[in-house]
Amino acid sequence: MKKNNYDVVIIGAGPAGLAASIEAAKHGAGVLLIDENNKPGGQLFKQIHKFFGSREHKAGTRGINIGTELLKETMELNIEVMLNTEVCGLTGDKKIWIIENKEKSREIQAEKIIIATGAYENSVQFEGWELPGVMGAGAAQTMINLRRVLPGKKVLMLGSGNVGVIVSYQLMQAGAEVVGIVEAAPQLGGYGVHTAKVARAGVPFFTSHTIKKAYGTDRVEKVEIVELDSSWQEIEGSEKTFEVDTICLAVGLTPMVELVWLAGCEFTYIGGMGGYVPVHDRFMRTTVDGLYVAGDVAGIEEASTAMEEGRLAGLSVAYDLGYLSEEEALSKIDNIWGKLDSLRCGQFGEKRRIAKNQILEKGKEMAECLA
Repeated sequence: MKKNNYDVVIIGAGPAGLAASIEAAKHGAGVLLIDENNKPGGQLFKQIHKFFGSREHKAGTRGINIGTELLKETMELNIEVMLNTEVCGLTGDKKIWIIENKEKSREIQAEKIIIATGAYENSVQFEGWELPGVMGAGAAQTMINLRRVLPGKKVLMLGSGNVGVIVSYQLMQAGAEVVGIVEAAPQLGGYGVHTAKVARAGVPFFTSHTIKKAYGTDRVEKVEIVELDSSWQEIEGSEKTFEVDTICLAVGLTPMVELVWLAGCEFTYIGGMGGYVPVHDRFMRTTVDGLYVAGDVAGIEEASTAMEEGRLAGLSVAYDLGYLSEEEALSKIDNIWGKLDSLRCGQFGEKRRIAKNQILEKGKEMAECLA
């Protein structure tokens, strides 16, 4: 007979959700981990590149190997995992409506809920953007790294952030030709270590450019790009045309917050974290009692940060359920915050640190109002 009541239900079995489930279960909580896909791991199993940063954050380890390690831990801890399961409803009193295998629906109850639903890819519109062959960079990465399908032979990438340059390199590894990487800003957006690999492979970068038009009948056949001036206006006569069969869009992510909205959580708009994000505190608690967030749903960052936030949420839940003493919990949570601070340093991390502090400040204000 299936259970309907759990200490902790975690929605989303990506990097944050897996890490949260392990941390909560390690300290004695009964955990159910839910994901709509047929395999847990989220983005990790698409990431065949080695992580960048420090050794304690898995630098030099490929995302697929990190995912495998996390899955092994969940099995060793006997964490219940429910796949091919959609969460369609969520209330502030922690009732969750699920649909299993697209046919059976039922309601489950949790003492605590961690939402780790991640994010979805942004898009941009230009003439011809609806043609087959125009896709998100993440979709292309899924095709080559998970499905072993090459989306096209000649690709133009829009966006020079880490996703854009990493997926460009992986497309080349899979046998595609990347004819160029287009960036609207006057400077490149990704880490130098990733950008340099693509540049060494001979891929040209076009900064201060954007896509003007895609041409084709049944699918993309050509793409026209245009240069932008300092006011982001098109410069007439600067158009360049490339023959391509695929256009990939790496233009950012938006937190997947629908379930958090349904539960009645407070939000704040932080552009640097992807848009509207749930207000939360240092324990990843939202403004709804018993509801926590972790990973990209709490603000767009990287997989390493998502895993640390997942651990933070898992520890906080275990503490709030009484499985950890205050002294032990605060010591462990402070340790994780030290790791998060180290991830949010440097040229790119500092912006994320400032943005995250804005969210935490809102959380502090909200807690003071409720006190």
